[in-house]
Amino acid sequence: MKEIVKVGLLGLGTVGGGVYKIIRNHQEELCHRIGSGIEIKKILIKNEDKKREVDSRLLTKNSDDVLADPDIDIVIEVMGGIEESKRYILEALRQKKHVITANKDLMALYGSELHAFALENGCDLFYEASVGGGIPIIRSLVDGLASDRINKLVGIVNGTTNFILTKMTKEGADYNSVLKEAQRLGFAESDPSGDVEGLDAARKMVILSQLGFHMRFNLSDVYVEGITKIKPEDIDYAAQLGYTIKLVGIAQRDQGEVEISVQPALLPNEHPLASVNNEYNAVYIYGDAIGETMFYGPGAGQFPTATSVVSDLVAVARNMHLGINGQHTVLPHYETHLKKEETIFSKFFLRFHVKDQAGAFSQITALFAENGISLEKLIQEPIGIEGLAEVVIITHRTNRASYTRLISQLNDLDIVDCLEASYRVEGE
Repeated sequence: MKEIVKVGLLGLGTVGGGVYKIIRNHQEELCHRIGSGIEIKKILIKNEDKKREVDSRLLTKNSDDVLADPDIDIVIEVMGGIEESKRYILEALRQKKHVITANKDLMALYGSELHAFALENGCDLFYEASVGGGIPIIRSLVDGLASDRINKLVGIVNGTTNFILTKMTKEGADYNSVLKEAQRLGFAESDPSGDVEGLDAARKMVILSQLGFHMRFNLSDVYVEGITKIKPEDIDYAAQLGYTIKLVGIAQRDQGEVEISVQPALLPNEHPLASVNNEYNAVYIYGDAIGETMFYGPGAGQFPTATSVVSDLVAVARNMHLGINGQHTVLPHYETHLKKEETIFSKFFLRFHVKDQAGAFSQITALFAENGISLEKLIQEPIGIEGLAEVVIITHRTNRASYTRLISQLNDLDIVDCLEASYRVEGE
């Protein structure tokens, strides 16, 4: 048994700084859990002029000082990016070093390849912090729910968009003003497109789907819509009908076929995910044995994310002492089968403006009937524009192919002035 497990750190930004502080300040607890001490031997940085509360002798701009050092047992990658990080991780595994990463983008794109290479080299590759910040969702899927068959995952997995939608819902603010506030508070980047367009959440759903369903998925397999078109009117009508709008990731398996999506959805107010607010994340899991369970916690931040990284570090160090590194990896073992639009079912929320004239609504209901779509809830109100009325509908369950066809036909109707909003209804 090694007296000291030595670690190399790739990156010393927000998360890297948190990892450094936890390892430095929690030595007694870590030693008790692992049976040996933890020492950070080298830290790769890019900007050596930046002031840091770290012993300068630990810092280096040469990646070989970490990757080629035979004394370093574990490499922690928290630098972000894709291609450079991938190159460093592959080299670390080639050098028989175990790897921990918080890089969701990398794992969503190359996770299967990296897992296979880790297995080939007898190394651990852990990535708990890549999804959900401080929520132990990955370890729960891999270990805690290993005996169950997961059928569905519904998650709020992006803190930025959840913060924005919470402010819009609670305060009635419009999207642009809340986005500026989120940027000022540091919840949103200067270029927020990865968050607000749903791409960040989509990458996380790829990772969760691979673990939950044991299939290999690509980012292109995810149906993605962001939150940029959500208006206060949508939120108000949703509230009138008993719903809350959230950006949710949905992964569902039926008869061996899977759908994965990220999109704004109306959740019933009584659903647990509807009360997840601000920058918090949550993942709701449906399993054959467990039934329904939810994992909830801070989805980002220095110490929540760093805590997940160090938890992986504890797991790798324990495996080292037991001599079982490289035996934890579970590669996808089912053939991937994606659902077609005809087999993806849900309810839908639709808001549009229609010409307020005789026979208009009969034309609309005829189109619904033609596509086999029935109406569950309906609101029709004047909107202050002469000759126009606003119609809000929640449909009964239908397939996405029929609904997409209906939307196209409504757009072609002369009596329909404009389609304002269309969202999935989930969680009932």
